Amino acid sequence: MNRHFSARPARRRPIGTGVAVGVTVAVLVVTNVATCLWGLAFGLSSAVVVSALLLGVLRWAGGSWADAGLGAGTFGRGACWAMVLIGTVGMVYAAGALLPVTRGLFADVRYGGLSGGQVAWRVLVMVPLGTVLLEETAFRGVLYGLVRRARGVVWATVVSSALFGLWHILPSLHLLAAKPALMSLFGRSGFGAVAVVVATVLFTGAAGVLLCELRRRSGSLLAPMGLHWAVNALGYLVGFLLR
Repeated sequence: MNRHFSARPARRRPIGTGVAVGVTVAVLVVTNVATCLWGLAFGLSSAVVVSALLLGVLRWAGGSWADAGLGAGTFGRGACWAMVLIGTVGMVYAAGALLPVTRGLFADVRYGGLSGGQVAWRVLVMVPLGTVLLEETAFRGVLYGLVRRARGVVWATVVSSALFGLWHILPSLHLLAAKPALMSLFGRSGFGAVAVVVATVLFTGAAGVLLCELRRRSGSLLAPMGLHWAVNALGYLVGFLLR
């Protein structure tokens, strides 16, 4: 008896959205803990690898590059949004640095021991690769894309932003000691430290909503990437210059 076999390889069956979201969250939890334990060097070395892994999860779940905000036709529009947003943040930061009432908000004891070269490394390498690439790919790319395909924009924004807020719990544990403005506002008590963590989660969750909306309106991951880089990197630069 002759048996006939198809010459075409069998397609890999997509995984469900719930499974894909669960895998993504698990990878992010491990990455977050490892970065807090082993420092920025681990975060930089792992960011590209983890970003690629999470995009692979999205594709495995049946998602497309467009679902991640990386569709080929979206780069020009996204780049325009990014440039406008970077310029806007730059102007706001310049005004804040010049006004005595807001200048103290940029103070951070972590800038005290940094050289100009170290700040340039953070602004040009650590922030775009170690922070922006991973966080935007994970939260506004993969998680947003997965949930939007299954439940729509509102659920995608809620899930992505809530998880983005929780992502900042560990990094905010020592924020009170680093920021004099927070110390004066919340005090040195254990309650103050908890309040800073809660405020950070709420603030970054709200920021996540804004970044998701930029992702939706622009249709590109480059728009939230531009704003995210500007807020973090220019904050480093202004804080260093005002130390």
